Amino acid sequence: MERIKNYINGKWVDSKSGETFRSTNPANQGEVIGIVSKSDREDVDRAVKAAQGTYEEWRLTPAPRRGEILFRAAEILLRNKEFLGKLETREMGKVLPEGLGDVQEAIDMGYYMAGEGRRLSGETVPSELPGKDMKSVRVPIGVFGLVTPWNFPIAIPAWKIFPSLICGNTVVFKPSSDTAVCAAKFVEALVEAGLPKGVLNLVHGPGGEVGEYLVSHPGVDAISFTGSFDTGKRLEGICGAIHRIIVTEMGGKNAIIIMDDANLDLAVEGAIWGGFGTTGQRCTAASRIVVHKKVYQKFIEKFKTAASRLKVGDGLQKGTDVGPVINESQFNKILKYIEIGKKEGAKLILGGKAYQKGNCSKGYFIDPTIFTEATPEMRIAQEEIFGPVVSVIKAEDLEDAIQIVNRTPYGLSSAIYTQDVNSSAIAERDLDTGIVYINASTIGAEIHLPFGGIKRSGYGRKEAGGRGGALDTYSRWKVIYRDFSGQLQKAQIDK
Repeated sequence: MERIKNYINGKWVDSKSGETFRSTNPANQGEVIGIVSKSDREDVDRAVKAAQGTYEEWRLTPAPRRGEILFRAAEILLRNKEFLGKLETREMGKVLPEGLGDVQEAIDMGYYMAGEGRRLSGETVPSELPGKDMKSVRVPIGVFGLVTPWNFPIAIPAWKIFPSLICGNTVVFKPSSDTAVCAAKFVEALVEAGLPKGVLNLVHGPGGEVGEYLVSHPGVDAISFTGSFDTGKRLEGICGAIHRIIVTEMGGKNAIIIMDDANLDLAVEGAIWGGFGTTGQRCTAASRIVVHKKVYQKFIEKFKTAASRLKVGDGLQKGTDVGPVINESQFNKILKYIEIGKKEGAKLILGGKAYQKGNCSKGYFIDPTIFTEATPEMRIAQEEIFGPVVSVIKAEDLEDAIQIVNRTPYGLSSAIYTQDVNSSAIAERDLDTGIVYINASTIGAEIHLPFGGIKRSGYGRKEAGGRGGALDTYSRWKVIYRDFSGQLQKAQIDK
């Protein structure tokens, strides 16, 4: 158990109120991972003031020098990967291989964004007039408020903090209270790497008080949020009213299409990973499987058999496939959705209850759950559950399957299993999601392409790398015209 403090203006400090809260292991509520400072508005004020105070110096620090700090931070994360992966498993609950993968994603993002310090490329184009040149360059936005969730407690902060810093912004970081210890350890890596004081500030505390106050704070220039749709929508409203930049990455109701010519064994593996990986607690989790009528029954048999073999338990135990859900509130929400599915008339063929065998009685475990005979309009097929619950829906043909996938308020990730190149081409064209996978699950984004969805899944620009990704989120374009002709030129008028 550790004492976790805020990090403000280069110092680890208690909250002004002196209040604390506990971060506990969702696999064993008796294990306290950390005692965490509970911030209030005064702590946010101090953090924002620190970020404002160092902004000018940081934005004028050459981007390659900023990149060197990020590179060192990635090296520190790599050195501590095993420790951090185990910490994630203890504090968030995901199984150890996934915890290690989460840390690796942060490492990858650190290296990638460090390299951008020597690029941050703009555009130079010829002028239509003599003695004149023109270009566009990236410049920082200012003080960024970053609000992150619990399900990727090191990777998602890395997705936001690394690109924000490389672009020259300063940051106030408000992580989920459920994974406050992981957040602090991530910040420690940047501090050890030599990040100047005030550039990155960390405040812990409840989203309703600390998070929303940060989003509306007059000293903040832009916001990036990852979390639920309801919260994101509320924050979008706050920022819209004060004309503030906000980027939101929210939920998903992702689906895998399985055609009649699919490699069924491969498709089952993808459905298992998509539906039950991270205990279904991913925004890209495949909570719907849309199966061609010709292979519907055969797929269900294989899928049920594979899911019934999954081992539920503490993620630190070797061989565990499915860990706990994050907390009691989420535990109760998932069980409520299972009851909704029964009442709607879907057929429960696996799971559907809390898993309390052995030591699992001390945590928030739920059996991998499968509903069949679900229809596209059911709540379990429309609303994000964020747990190990999968609905299987029958489709008549490819066109019907695509329509089923698209008929939800969300649009983050989708996938199709087929051996027909024409079917895959139609699917990638017509699936109305930000990410499409061919013969792979809905999970597996890589850091050097943009990440994000449409509709209720996201608003504004995207996360991660590549054209249209995080660099466009965390910088703005400035266009510069230089006339060295020695005379007034009036562009189109002079033509």
